[in-house]
Amino acid sequence: MSFMQEFREFAIKGNVIDLAVGVIIGGAFGKIVDSVVSDLIMPVVGLVFGKLDFSNLFIPLGQAPEGIAPSLAAYREAGVPVFAYGNFITIALNFLILAFIIFIMIKQINRLKRAAPPEAPPATPEDIVLLREIRDSLRKP
Repeated sequence: MSFMQEFREFAIKGNVIDLAVGVIIGGAFGKIVDSVVSDLIMPVVGLVFGKLDFSNLFIPLGQAPEGIAPSLAAYREAGVPVFAYGNFITIALNFLILAFIIFIMIKQINRLKRAAPPEAPPATPEDIVLLREIRDSLRKP
């Protein structure tokens, strides 16, 4: 079997296609979680902590030029190195929410797998059972 034939066989297997679909859906789902965190959760958390904007929390690690606005975007635009811990907090919260949602989904999938009992094989018809008995008795020496 040639290399290309092996690769084609590998690429069209169900597992590879399932993995590709999972990665695409995961990327889209990640964007949804990012929006939930940055647009819904972080504003509420910021309000609870005194109208704090987490995306603008940083510590400048260099000297800023005169007259620069004290914002993360302005410092970055000026080329000043910054320790942007507010952005890290937002991304860490994204990760925790995404991990929790995946945990709940896997837990439910496992519960559904356990709940579905395996189907019993259909009963063998009586005439087949009798024919097998006859066959087996004829085979004995």
